[in-house]
Amino acid sequence: MRRIILASESPRRKELLNQLIGDNFEVYVSSYEETPIPEISPESLLIRHSLEKARDVAKYFESGIIIAADTSVICNGEVLGKPHTPERAKEMLEKLSGKTVQVITGLTVLDIDRGEEISESEVTDVRMKKMSEKEIEAYIGTGEPLDKAGAFGIQDKGAVLVERVEGDFFNVVGLPLFKLGKILERLGVSVFGEE
Repeated sequence: MRRIILASESPRRKELLNQLIGDNFEVYVSSYEETPIPEISPESLLIRHSLEKARDVAKYFESGIIIAADTSVICNGEVLGKPHTPERAKEMLEKLSGKTVQVITGLTVLDIDRGEEISESEVTDVRMKKMSEKEIEAYIGTGEPLDKAGAFGIQDKGAVLVERVEGDFFNVVGLPLFKLGKILERLGVSVFGEE
């Protein structure tokens, strides 16, 4: 299999990529600084962030395939990134309570050898349950929401806050595996091991 580099330090993305292609990839974290660009759509922004992360990491390799992603939760048009503080997490969870939100991932796969960049996005609708203040406080007390986009992790305890998912479940975790698999196939990399 060709050399594959994941441009992310996210443990969830590492687990998902491992699920898709096994552990034959390396991790190289991008130093690209994500900055908001208000004049473009959240989807376009996330694609741009993933592309810039991939390009940043590609500078350090002579060959291989770079995979980069950027995921956010969109609630009533507002982009919710990682809260980092309990206060911000509470604010976000109160906004999400009882709403259907979109989880959008910008995904870029950059093939250094072919000089090809493929950037796409994946959108998943997530229906959140109506949360009481007590539930929100208890969930924040687990520490789980602080490093998750939108302040919840569907793959952990946050699963009990999610009523329904319409679309790619893995996208909500942080890496749309179906779309990634299709892109890798287009570049001649089979997720089943034959090339």
